[in-house]
Amino acid sequence: MVLSVNHPSPHVALVTFSEKTSRDTFSSGTIEDVVSTIDGLIEDSNTNAVVLTGTGKFFSAGGPVDKFDEAIDAGVIRELVESMTGHLHPLLLRMRRTPTVFVGAMNGAAAGGGLGLALSTDYRISNGKAKIAAAFFRLGLSPDGGTTWLLPRLVGLQKSKEFFFENQVWSSEEALEYGALDEIVPESELISRSIEVAEKWGSWSESSRRGTKQLLDASTTTFFETQLEFERQLMVAAAMQADFKEGVRSFLEKRDPNFMK
Repeated sequence: MVLSVNHPSPHVALVTFSEKTSRDTFSSGTIEDVVSTIDGLIEDSNTNAVVLTGTGKFFSAGGPVDKFDEAIDAGVIRELVESMTGHLHPLLLRMRRTPTVFVGAMNGAAAGGGLGLALSTDYRISNGKAKIAAAFFRLGLSPDGGTTWLLPRLVGLQKSKEFFFENQVWSSEEALEYGALDEIVPESELISRSIEVAEKWGSWSESSRRGTKQLLDASTTTFFETQLEFERQLMVAAAMQADFKEGVRSFLEKRDPNFMK
């Protein structure tokens, strides 16, 4: 079994990678199932938030180094790397653009492309055992999985350079201090706390979730006037939705809003 999916609450999905998938997330036959499962949840109108977690020592350890060796000897390493990034990178882009909220329940280490998967979530919680590592330089590679875009936005440019060039491994405490993690909780509370955040963040309107994720991602790479125009466009579009009417009515009636799910 590559992974399991269950719904701990009506609009939240919990995706649990098997121990093998956590160790070897991006090998052929595994990455396809991971992508199709997450894509299916993004397209599911009843799912507002997704919790991703692993099993065992790893959250996601990235690519299969033994398969790299075989592909080098067989002369097909280009095809293997293009296939892996061709599956992973579009998925990460969809995770960032979708109104679906992603919470990373980090049970263990995230490395390589698995670090990109972790950093692509909207909120990351560790049980105290999670570590993050780049692992690219040790293999003579440059980073992928969006890590060179995501990490500097969380911890800063210079700290990111140190992370990559020093081939650092950050503990949960270090990752929290630098900004790559959002919370550390006891191991027994990892999933319940992750579901709690998913329920809260996923309870807002689709327009609020989609617009805010897109605006924040754009904010560090656009001019102020461009950002203002982007905000205006999304504000006007959101104001035309039924959820805005509900938000206004609930505010005036002094009750919690009941947004469309």
